Amino acid sequence: MESGWQRFRHRLHEIIFEADTWAGRAFDITLLFLIMLSVLAVILESIPSLTHSYGPVFDNIEWLFTGLFTIEYLLRIISIRQPLRYMTSFFGLVDLLAILPSYLGLFLFGAHELAAVRILRLLRIFRILKLGEYTSAASILAYSLRESRAKITVFFVAIFTLVITLGSMMYVVEGHANGFESIPLSIYWAVITITTVGYGDIVPSTAMGKFIATLIMLLGYVIIAVPTGIVAVSLTAASKKHEISTQACPNCGRQGHDPDAVHCKYCGAAL
Repeated sequence: MESGWQRFRHRLHEIIFEADTWAGRAFDITLLFLIMLSVLAVILESIPSLTHSYGPVFDNIEWLFTGLFTIEYLLRIISIRQPLRYMTSFFGLVDLLAILPSYLGLFLFGAHELAAVRILRLLRIFRILKLGEYTSAASILAYSLRESRAKITVFFVAIFTLVITLGSMMYVVEGHANGFESIPLSIYWAVITITTVGYGDIVPSTAMGKFIATLIMLLGYVIIAVPTGIVAVSLTAASKKHEISTQACPNCGRQGHDPDAVHCKYCGAAL
């Protein structure tokens, strides 16, 4: 039989980590609203005229949000059976970064401005609003990128080799007189040219250099399509076989489980 403390922690976990109940949904939507307001306050505080007129007001607002987020962070730790797993997870670190800048600001001048990192917590919106299709889509995208990492790695190695070769060629063809003063600088030119960025700070002048530049530009359009195709194929395959549940583990707080999972794939606890 569960003790009063266990029932309290279980209820707290449902409210904070889940959004299946009215209380959980209300908590999460309120949290999102507070996050957006706190980020807006940090952005407005960076405007000199507003800071000069309302500096003390911004300080009070910042400490109000810091206090609220500190309480929320502590409640998250209490509601998890293994709090260290949550504290070292991605969202656990983001939650810590949401309150840490204000406390660092007591010792380091200007550190409170890092509070804008709270915007990262808006990533929770996909779970909070229970938009299952978006949560699944994000999981499928991450899965497809993992499955494509070998092909993408080979692709980038080939590009790396190509820009070194082409950059070295341009260094030999153009030389110092035309702005290609070193091989690293020539490689930089090759990178911005093959990616079709083209800043124009270095421009070939010789006929051979312009010919090579033309080939690199045309090659750039072909290269851009390659990683897109690789990921697209993986996405198609992954979307047919990969589904993700929005269930959060009561032991470690992690998500990303299969729909039929009965145990957490990260810590093994029952879901």
